[in-house]
Amino acid sequence: MSRPPTPKLNSEHLADIGLFGGLSRETLEVLASSLPTTRVEAGEIVVEEGDMSTKMFVVIAGELEVIKKGESGGDVRVAVLGPSDWFGEMSIIDVQPRSASVRAVAPTLVVSVTADHVENLLYRRDVKDYALFIMNIARELSRRLRVADGILAQFYAALSHQYGPTPKG
Repeated sequence: MSRPPTPKLNSEHLADIGLFGGLSRETLEVLASSLPTTRVEAGEIVVEEGDMSTKMFVVIAGELEVIKKGESGGDVRVAVLGPSDWFGEMSIIDVQPRSASVRAVAPTLVVSVTADHVENLLYRRDVKDYALFIMNIARELSRRLRVADGILAQFYAALSHQYGPTPKG
């Protein structure tokens, strides 16, 4: 059984996604015509924790889950992603192994953005649009860090309440 053809992306699809917020119409058209789209079926792994890559993904339709290996070896769901979300951006910023796996929960359509795309379609074409793109990534990373900080603060507060204050020393 073959997969249905992937629909062609257009600049309006991208304009509604925060990652591409503020980019010029011309740049959005170049990206829409250049970035590959891929269908992912439910249960398929899109990225594997520990792998090396310089590719990020933008969710156009569908649903995915971000999973980390737990200490016992099982998978722990840490986030759910849907349309307009993106993941894998850390591989564009720094070349480190993937920090988590991402698996499709439902049939999903994603757009791939590689480090080469960022360099050739943004940086070399229009440095202002490149800067906006990187700022959009930075804003999302900052938002995620604030959420993680809040979770850690709640966790430590619960531990402190349960076990008492930690000794100073």
